Amino acid sequence: MRHARAGLRETLVTLHVCLSLTTTAGAMGSSREAFDDCPLGLFPCGNLSMCLPQVLHCNGQQDCPNGADEDNCGDNSGWADFFDRTVKRENPRDVTSDCSLQHYPDVCQCTETDLNCVRVHLKAVPPISTNVTSLSLKSNEIRTLAEDVFSMYTELQRLFLQDNCINSISTGAFVGLYKLQKLSLSQNCITLLRPGVFSDLHKLRWLILDDNPLKMITEETFVGLRSLFFLSMVNTSIHQLPPARLCAHMPALSWLDFERNHIQTLNISTLVLCNKLTVLSLRANQINVLPKNTFQPLHVLGELDLSNNRINELPLNIFGGLQSLQILNISENPLRHIQPGQFDHLVQLQSLVLEGIEIPDIQIRMFRPMENLSHIYFKKFQYCSYAPHVRKCKPNTDGISSFEDLLANTILRVSVWVMAFITCFGNIFVIGMRTVIRAENNLHAVCIKVLCCADCLMGVYLFFVGVLDIKFRGEYNKNAQLWMESLECRVIGVLAMVSSEVSVLLLTYLTLEKFLVIVFPFRNLRPGRTQTFAILVTIWLLGLSIAMVPLLNEDLFGNYYGRNGVCFPLHSDQMEKPAAKGYSTGIFLGLNLVAFLVIVVSYSSMFYSIYKTSINATDLRNRLHKDVAVANRFFFIVVSDALCWIPIFLVKLLSLMEVEIPGTITSWVVIFILPINSALNPILYTLTTSFFREQVELLLCRWQRQVLLKKDRKSLTSSVIYMDNSRPDCGNQSYIPKTSVSDMDMNCK
Repeated sequence: MRHARAGLRETLVTLHVCLSLTTTAGAMGSSREAFDDCPLGLFPCGNLSMCLPQVLHCNGQQDCPNGADEDNCGDNSGWADFFDRTVKRENPRDVTSDCSLQHYPDVCQCTETDLNCVRVHLKAVPPISTNVTSLSLKSNEIRTLAEDVFSMYTELQRLFLQDNCINSISTGAFVGLYKLQKLSLSQNCITLLRPGVFSDLHKLRWLILDDNPLKMITEETFVGLRSLFFLSMVNTSIHQLPPARLCAHMPALSWLDFERNHIQTLNISTLVLCNKLTVLSLRANQINVLPKNTFQPLHVLGELDLSNNRINELPLNIFGGLQSLQILNISENPLRHIQPGQFDHLVQLQSLVLEGIEIPDIQIRMFRPMENLSHIYFKKFQYCSYAPHVRKCKPNTDGISSFEDLLANTILRVSVWVMAFITCFGNIFVIGMRTVIRAENNLHAVCIKVLCCADCLMGVYLFFVGVLDIKFRGEYNKNAQLWMESLECRVIGVLAMVSSEVSVLLLTYLTLEKFLVIVFPFRNLRPGRTQTFAILVTIWLLGLSIAMVPLLNEDLFGNYYGRNGVCFPLHSDQMEKPAAKGYSTGIFLGLNLVAFLVIVVSYSSMFYSIYKTSINATDLRNRLHKDVAVANRFFFIVVSDALCWIPIFLVKLLSLMEVEIPGTITSWVVIFILPINSALNPILYTLTTSFFREQVELLLCRWQRQVLLKKDRKSLTSSVIYMDNSRPDCGNQSYIPKTSVSDMDMNCK
């Protein structure tokens, strides 16, 4: 029931409050029961227990078995009359289309005692038979209503005068209409309603004054409306409600709508006698202050809409007397804060709309007393975790998690396992192969294996996310707050942060090492074994320190890793503490950005140096050849770094600028872009190098030779020949069968 008060016309067919609060709207009788059974957008087939879509009403075909959907298909004079006709139809078979009026204009349509004169260019109320019960003069050219203009139509029950640009109504215009139940004056040019103009309308239940340039109303305006049930004054330009006793002459008023006016204040005594009110809409006004006991008398109020106003503070007990309230909408107000006990008295509340409101001090205690709350609407998905008992919460996702699941959609659920497997398997494979195969440069191999260890942590992190997604499947919001505040969330957050930071620092070190070797080839600046191990230990300690610092002081950093379900502190919001925001900014837009720029500048200098240096000495060129090849390979690593970190820099920067970032962007960054470095590094560092390929081919050659030796030794029974030492055989001498020599030569070559 999102935006339940976005306009009474849009929510009429449900009448969710008035129809459910039987103690305050009993006058509607048993006819409401059939209508209440039909969901939003459907209408009942008369007295049958059958509902059909509204589009089938009066479509020229009989869709209801009793034909009720094709009854009363003339001008229904608006949504209020359609509702009235629908719920009060008891036996549609008895309805006829014969006209019971003796006199009426030929341009009008008559059905029994109902007369519709719609868009027939009438300039005054026409003379008609006095037994008319329903009269529609909608969309004509009537400008004034004179004294006693309707006085002879004492049987009139429904009168529709909308869209005529009526600008003057005499005080006695409605004299004698003692049976009138519904009056619509909407979409006219009425600027003044004189006191007593409705004094004879003792049975009037519906009064619709929408879209008139009224500036002011007083309590005397409604004298005589003792039975008024519904009053709508939408977009009437009213600046102020009566300072006292709005319902003094309307004791039965149940539905009051002042949407889209210019009301700035509510007096504490304005609603004091409105004790039958079940629906109150003050949406889209200019209210900035609510007195403490404004709604205290409204004990049976079922729906209250205060959205789109200028309210910046709610008194603590402003909702104290609303024990029956089921729907509350205070969205799109500049509220600075909501007190923890603000909603304690709303024990019957079912729907709460808080869209467009920042709640920096949000806590579970705010929503726990509302045990019947089933729907809640926030500005941010992150707030949903503070209302774990609610059945539905909107927005239902932040792009990563949803109300039901830790990972919002199937693509994320599958991708997290694929990325985890690729990352872990790739890095473990490289570590194993570099341990088995002889390295061209032992120190460089050690650095690569250390880097693979760091990247492997990212795969472990993704595996944990995948497992937790399965664990919380279908009921994530019930566990979200406990999960994000748990030690496990902090642990996997630390794993991801250590992996990313150690990887960045190691890449920077390896880049600087190659930079010194290539740009300054004669200075012998390559670090030795001791220096290399010292640098690697320092990088790991620094990475661990960066990840652990936010856990040392929760008062200063808050729940640093628990800002989202995947426990990675990338996106900043207003709920984040200043120290945490500054720290994450320093890491992502400080340290990581500087490291990225160092890598880019270093490689640019390396290639520029190679391009500009003219070397003729063959031995020096051979000496540089291997380093240049490594540098070329690292160039592609830099490209992968750019693909990984530039989106992260942009997301962090935009979040600091409070730019609205679609949730799907965050999910792509965390699940796809962040691990891309860790997944690609094994390929770039090892699998694509010519030296590694040669070593793998040699290993396969030796393994194949051993297999052939074992096979042929079992088949030989008499003689073995000795293979010539001079023949190339993968670098080793051995006895092999003569029949296998040619094959082995081909394979080892």
